[in-house]
Amino acid sequence: MSAPRPPLLLGLVHACAALLATVCLLTTLWSGLNERGTALAFGVLVTLGELTRWTAAEGREAAPLGAAAALSYALLGANGGQPSEHGVAQVLSVVLAASLLGSVPHIARGRPVLDHLARRVLTVGFAAVCFQPLYNQGTFHGWGTAYALVLLAILTLTFLCDALLAAALARSRTRWPFGPLLRDELRATLGIGSAVCATGAVMALAVAVAGLWALPVFSLPLLLTQMSLRRYTAVRATYRQTIASLARATEIAGYTPAGHARRVAALSREVGRDLGLSEAELTVLEYAALMHDIGQLSLVDPVPAGATAELPAEEQRRIALLGGAVVRQTGVNPQVAMVVERLADPCPEQPVAARIVRAVNAYEEKARDAGPGGPLKALEELRLGTAGDYAPEVVGSLTRVLSRDCLTPPAAG
Repeated sequence: MSAPRPPLLLGLVHACAALLATVCLLTTLWSGLNERGTALAFGVLVTLGELTRWTAAEGREAAPLGAAAALSYALLGANGGQPSEHGVAQVLSVVLAASLLGSVPHIARGRPVLDHLARRVLTVGFAAVCFQPLYNQGTFHGWGTAYALVLLAILTLTFLCDALLAAALARSRTRWPFGPLLRDELRATLGIGSAVCATGAVMALAVAVAGLWALPVFSLPLLLTQMSLRRYTAVRATYRQTIASLARATEIAGYTPAGHARRVAALSREVGRDLGLSEAELTVLEYAALMHDIGQLSLVDPVPAGATAELPAEEQRRIALLGGAVVRQTGVNPQVAMVVERLADPCPEQPVAARIVRAVNAYEEKARDAGPGGPLKALEELRLGTAGDYAPEVVGSLTRVLSRDCLTPPAAG
């Protein structure tokens, strides 16, 4: 069986990056490497940044030090007061070689790097094309303070292009809505991206005046920031694991089937993505989905198979309120408790997250042990219930998400 063809946009972006990289490498090999010491210094810094690359919040690949060094080299016009002689082709060749070298450990661990490398080549190429030809023509001579503003403007445009590119690649791979993906990328850019932007501009200006010794001085603060962000990401991961472990209390006590909360949380997040929720909203949604059955611990007799969707409305509401009270005692975001409390409210009065968890939970319960035709039958039951129990837009989104997975029945474990 042949492998599936990559989406057109994805293949086009990779092809453009590969073509640009090939042309620049051949040009550099033909003309030779100018200012080898400068190229080596920036190459080492980019390599170090790639070696310390990690998966940041929401699964984004983050290499702020590598990005700042690469962009600084693209915007480097002088070194210690002497005009530089490197051009666009050399900038991309050095950055590509250093990025590939720094990606070797990640490739060995099986982590995907193609999207990351393609974005690095295209964004650095954009910055270099905007700056190097104009600088070499003497356009910026005597601009003074305006020169620094030009660098910041080019970096800002570069990061906007990178956000567009990242959102487009994510849309091509996942088919999630482009607008929310772009919004999340821009929000991420305002965080560590602003630090990368400022560091890249400052390093280019400092090297132009003081020479290469400025590189370690101005890269150290960004490296420390990167270490802090990695710790923050690790804390968030531990926090999520704690919530997932707490949610398993109903499984351990025999109130719900094994893996039920995890499956509802994963599918709810996919539906939320399809509906265009932001990353912050998706986090609240995921936590509420993990803990949506926690109120069942108050029951004397467990509900058969934990199927609360078939209970009378008053019983569902009592379980939801008790679950919300438990969640509030855990110190989790109060929004999570509010979503859990409102899972049994009338559909028009529910927040979007509660509508999603309610529909996905009902689908999982109905399709879990219904055999090969269970998913289709469960969706049909949800559609028939959209007049009052389930939101039509949520059921429609759930159908789209499941159709991408060929309506695979939920796993038993």
